Amino acid sequence: MKTSHYLVRGTAFLSLMFGAWTLPLHAQNDVKQNAPIEEKPDPLKRQPTDKEKFAQQKALRQELKGVYKRWLDEDVRWIITDQEMQAFKSLANDEERDTFIENFWLRRNPNPDSPDNEYRDEHYRRIAYANEHYAAGKPGWKTDRGHIYIAYGKPDSIESHPSGGNYERPMDEGGGNTSTYPFETWHYRYLQGIGDNIDIEFVDTCMCGDYHMTIDRSEKDALKYVPGAGATLYEQMGQASKTDRFSGGGLEQLGTGPMSSMNQSKQFDRLNQYAKLMAAPEIKFKDLEAYMVSSKILTGPPFLFDVRTDYVKVTNDTILVPITLQIRNKDITFQNKDGVATGVVNILGRVSNLNHRIIQPFEDTVTVQVPSELLGRTQNNASVYWKSIPLRPGLYKVDIVIKDVNNPDHIGRWQRSINVPKYDDDRLAASSLILADQMERVPSKDIGAGNFVIGNTRIRPRVSTGGATPVTFHRDQSLNFWMQVYNLGIDEKSKQNGAKIEYQVTNLANNQMILQSEELTSKTNPNADQVTLERSMPLASLEPGKYQITIKVDDGITKQQIAESAPFVVD
Repeated sequence: MKTSHYLVRGTAFLSLMFGAWTLPLHAQNDVKQNAPIEEKPDPLKRQPTDKEKFAQQKALRQELKGVYKRWLDEDVRWIITDQEMQAFKSLANDEERDTFIENFWLRRNPNPDSPDNEYRDEHYRRIAYANEHYAAGKPGWKTDRGHIYIAYGKPDSIESHPSGGNYERPMDEGGGNTSTYPFETWHYRYLQGIGDNIDIEFVDTCMCGDYHMTIDRSEKDALKYVPGAGATLYEQMGQASKTDRFSGGGLEQLGTGPMSSMNQSKQFDRLNQYAKLMAAPEIKFKDLEAYMVSSKILTGPPFLFDVRTDYVKVTNDTILVPITLQIRNKDITFQNKDGVATGVVNILGRVSNLNHRIIQPFEDTVTVQVPSELLGRTQNNASVYWKSIPLRPGLYKVDIVIKDVNNPDHIGRWQRSINVPKYDDDRLAASSLILADQMERVPSKDIGAGNFVIGNTRIRPRVSTGGATPVTFHRDQSLNFWMQVYNLGIDEKSKQNGAKIEYQVTNLANNQMILQSEELTSKTNPNADQVTLERSMPLASLEPGKYQITIKVDDGITKQQIAESAPFVVD
């Protein structure tokens, strides 16, 4: 909450040796006019005491009530981060709280462009399920099983022992036979931010249905404190005493067995896993978000990278926007280990509309590995990252931040506005003309999915360095180019199109056309109003220099023409 500060001034009178009243009246007036004004300390600017801070916090808690208090304490208790909670508590009015709640759900929505928030709907479904299945003298969402279910969803499998009873211990718990309280073990194959093959154990020691999460697997042992009962394998063989369980310290009191020596080394892992499970699910790369939502100053040298955006029509209302990032090896910090040099780059991006609403966030990690002895030779190589985002026609802003993981101060930032085109039905149009270093057909199962895949073609775009220079190809490579043409006219009688496609390659040094060819769409795809142009041209016959490829489309049915061109360099 903001506090208004008012400056309190006081007028200080100059005291002479015999007192101001001994001066003549005019002299007293001169002193009053010329004496410097002393500023007294402003009581509103001083730091509040601990007692005052406590009173302010208490007042704030009293102010936060009703639906907002229930939302914070119940609805999002298991998924809100500490930072978000602190920010919500510091808001001054209900309008700010409503905006915060809207952004809270929007930030977690897997499809921000949809009017429905799948994350929020799933979250409240989980709360309802927890209340129905895990209640134990208190609402199900308050229980440990309810907490884990709400935060992480349904486990991949559950080992349930609702009545407890006879239990044959696995060897890593000491072996032997005992009797247990009711317990469950939930298994997750993977939890983001926590790891693979996560087992979570819940024990009902009160026999009242209130299962609590535990990291001590011996808690379920109902005979743990019964002398001579429920012995481990080594205790049965006389190689250990049951009293040893309570004298060794540590997190668990399992007793010794054939594999018990491994438990001590895993205690830290179990404690670390427990801490992660109890925390709110985190959003990846939060450190990069500060560079995206503010004008935070870069403290280290800028991490340079290049970005290319293309546009491909899916429907009239949906345009596929592939975003391609190019990161050069010489700009990445590598670490050498066991003869392998490894560089890691975190990528965080988001697309927002003119109202600053986030339409599509994305985040990923790029790992580059080369043999250490070849690192010097690969400095001029580049790694390419690709993210394809469906958008509606209109203006958007794209923000991308990358971080060199092996050099945390090495941050790169890229911000641009993009104008996603609208393809009207009655207007001849084309997608972006993409020049690529790789282009190939994909198996039928991979059509429309995977990195660099558009339709049934995998095409990896070449990205220009610095955005101003044309893309470069070597003479021993082939120039691959890809483009789609939309809204070809169809003759009403023959039901066929009638467009001519002309390909031209021009030497920009002398503007001389060095290659020209034509084809008719009626010969290649006669009944379609959309055609895909995919061609590959060897460059061995071209001299080093700057060139331009141009594709012209002349639609004989609608009498419309369009042309797309792209420069490139051969070295």
